[in-house]
Amino acid sequence: MSTPRIVVVGGGAGGLALATRLGHKLGKRKHADIVLLDSHATHVWKPLLHELATGVLNSSMDEVDFHGHSFTHHYRYQRGSLCGLDREKKVLRLAPISDDNGREILPARELGYDYLVLALGSVSNDFGTPGVAEHCHFIDSPEQAKTFQHEMINTFLRYTDPSQRQLPQLSIGIVGGGATGVELAAELLDASRMLRAYGVTTTDVKKIDVHLLEAAPRLLPGLSERISETVRAQLEHLGITVHVNTAVKEAQPHRLVTSNGDVISTDLNVWAAGIKAVDFLSELGLSTNRRNQIHVNTTLQSVDDPHIFALGDCASCPRGEDGTIPPRAQAAHQQATLLAKNLIRTLADKPLAEFNYRDYGSLVSLARYDAVGNLMRSSASKGMFLEGWLARKCYASLYRMHQLSIHGVTRTALGWLVDKLNRYLKPRMKLH
Repeated sequence: MSTPRIVVVGGGAGGLALATRLGHKLGKRKHADIVLLDSHATHVWKPLLHELATGVLNSSMDEVDFHGHSFTHHYRYQRGSLCGLDREKKVLRLAPISDDNGREILPARELGYDYLVLALGSVSNDFGTPGVAEHCHFIDSPEQAKTFQHEMINTFLRYTDPSQRQLPQLSIGIVGGGATGVELAAELLDASRMLRAYGVTTTDVKKIDVHLLEAAPRLLPGLSERISETVRAQLEHLGITVHVNTAVKEAQPHRLVTSNGDVISTDLNVWAAGIKAVDFLSELGLSTNRRNQIHVNTTLQSVDDPHIFALGDCASCPRGEDGTIPPRAQAAHQQATLLAKNLIRTLADKPLAEFNYRDYGSLVSLARYDAVGNLMRSSASKGMFLEGWLARKCYASLYRMHQLSIHGVTRTALGWLVDKLNRYLKPRMKLH
């Protein structure tokens, strides 16, 4: 009897945690062939991309190399981009991979599976708004975050020469008042302070206009009003201009046009409003919703095929009578834990367990200035409200918990020690 193959497509928070668990539970004992497929060679925890975009996070220190990680954790990594699915033959079609110069590195090929897990995460949803794709930065991947970081530094450098300035004050527009937009706004001010301290720019933080635009009546509409109001007050205290009830109807070169006709002049634009699963998921022959998320049942199996599972932001998993699991990192981690157990149960012909989401609360980081959130939420309680030093420590612990899930205790502890040393040995941000 041949060894069953489990292919996990997507090395994000949920996919990498799942491949790691399956590697230790099944791959190490040769009970299954575990394959992680991703179009990139490294992993960066997505909630940290706003820090990568401002240079506060150095990707060379915090990224996970799939080749090295797979060797240590008993699964196989293959670089590839899913472009088609043959459910009858249980075969994935992979697109060719080219280098930066357009030269083909790997040809189009096929990869067979016995069980398939789709963990492709999400990307920003521009809702078809004119000009957004051409004139706004997205921060959905490390590559996009690095592109923004380079453009940000170049913009700051231009403002040292008055003849090259677009506007009297450096202006940045951020569309989307969710966690990404809020955290990015605060990080940009902190990054500008450090760039001035390191002599990269002479632009003072008081000469920077950051506009944060949200179409809903308040920031962080998915969280409590107390968190929303506290965050807004903190941002406005920092000098960030908050626009609520303000939808963007068009992005133009160095301009954002709102639905009421107002024009906000900018040097840089970032789009962080709404998410969706990648478009091609709706072309695989599986049932999806309008955000391209795959419909799964409570065991995380596709409603169309019991051999296909989905987790994280690309899955639409029912919650209650008419709700779905929110697209959050903690949900992806919880689903990865359950799915590892269910795949083991599947191979043993045992009944599968159902997913029961637990909301442990939410934390929002405002760079070095503050953090706000609540913990230990439940259906009957709003949880414990946190702010300040304790909230910042709890926020930092979220990343350590992710590291524990993919590295284990020893490597996570060593990584924490290296981070502490680097605070004294290296600049506090990436300056190029």
